[in-house]
Amino acid sequence: MSKPLKQIHLAAHFPGVNNTTVWSDPAAGSHIEFSSFAHFARTAERAKFDFLFLAEGLRLREQGGKIYDLDVVGRPDTFTILAALAAVTEHLGLTGTINSTFNEPYEVARQFASLDHLSGGRAAWNVVTSWDAFTGENFRRGGFLPQEERYSRAKEFLATANELFDSWRGDEILADQATGIFLSDAKAGSFVHQGPQFDIHGQFNVPRSPQGRPVIFQAGESDEGREFAASAADAIFSRYATLEAGQAFYTDVKSRLAKYGRHPGELLILPAASFVLGDTDEEAEEIAHQVRRQQVSGATALKHLEFVWNRDLSSYDPEGPLPEVDPLVSEEHISRGRAQVRMYRDPIAVAREWRELAEANKWSIRDLVINTGNRQSFVGSPATVARTINEFVQADVSDGFILVPHITPGGLDGFADTVVPLLQEQGVYRTEYEGTTLRDHLGLAHPDEQRAERAAS
Repeated sequence: MSKPLKQIHLAAHFPGVNNTTVWSDPAAGSHIEFSSFAHFARTAERAKFDFLFLAEGLRLREQGGKIYDLDVVGRPDTFTILAALAAVTEHLGLTGTINSTFNEPYEVARQFASLDHLSGGRAAWNVVTSWDAFTGENFRRGGFLPQEERYSRAKEFLATANELFDSWRGDEILADQATGIFLSDAKAGSFVHQGPQFDIHGQFNVPRSPQGRPVIFQAGESDEGREFAASAADAIFSRYATLEAGQAFYTDVKSRLAKYGRHPGELLILPAASFVLGDTDEEAEEIAHQVRRQQVSGATALKHLEFVWNRDLSSYDPEGPLPEVDPLVSEEHISRGRAQVRMYRDPIAVAREWRELAEANKWSIRDLVINTGNRQSFVGSPATVARTINEFVQADVSDGFILVPHITPGGLDGFADTVVPLLQEQGVYRTEYEGTTLRDHLGLAHPDEQRAERAAS
């Protein structure tokens, strides 16, 4: 007996932070003006996507002590954007990345509870930590936390925020004009939290929001990150959008849920995925090649190589061979604050591997970066892309995908107009929103229902 078809979850990531966008393309628009965010959100809602996702940048990226301006620089405040988008959308979930290392539980809980009220139950929080002192220089702590301390702080941060969300039951507001009684419980919102990271007590001043709590996302890939997601998250991002790697990640994370009394449907796995469409598969491949050339200019290729070499390589020809000199291994890095620094933990070995690849394929520096960097996940005609996405979801590579176009704000339009109708025809994607909250879109129960179900089991 064959298992029933899974319904595909789709979301849209407004790129810019930690993404290689083609901002120089004539079709590209602003990454600051609200009209860009509004266009992007309306397209996602027209396509019946679950949510829009914003990453967060707490400091301008630098390289060699200078602002890295080959990519998009900066972004307005996450809560400001999402609150504004709540007013121009009706169904789309609004997901923001907010850091647990450099914020406080009370202010973050208050902001998300407010956003959930403003949007009618569409708020989601991507809980992240920060690993580098580079970002920490902008904050009071002025440094960083070791990985194990980052996750212990994040766990207690989220637990504390949940205590604040839950400090209101949801039935305290009477607002009885005849008797003049507004609250049935004068202690509504009262909380006390004492722990290694936070020691706070008082009264939370935002009543229970439509979802009870925002939907919780987590992006960690390490063992600690996977365990954190299995214990407390509603969805986890994944960078594994290929078949074999995706299935392995999916199986591993889902298998961790039982120890926390959770079932597989309580945690969605959603990889980020880029795409390029063409009238035919051949045309899409040609466009994808052009896009990669746009994304990786000669200057970008040299900067990328500096992540590994930890040296100023501006004197090298990007269309020439890789440097013969070895990477400089040092605690001080030319690319402070960039995630790529952590990706290449053994730069000597990476340089050796890259030289072998370049020699075997006769690649220049730019060719190497183009061919070893992140490539488009889905390339083809709308029919090919729709079929591949469905095959991956049915094969438990993921529960859906967070789409990252390389052009904003209009890069999602073609997908909405051509791929989405094909998925709807296959019966694996909604034709209308069936609920009002983001939890409804994702098939997630209200936190109170989840607690009652666990108590009864």
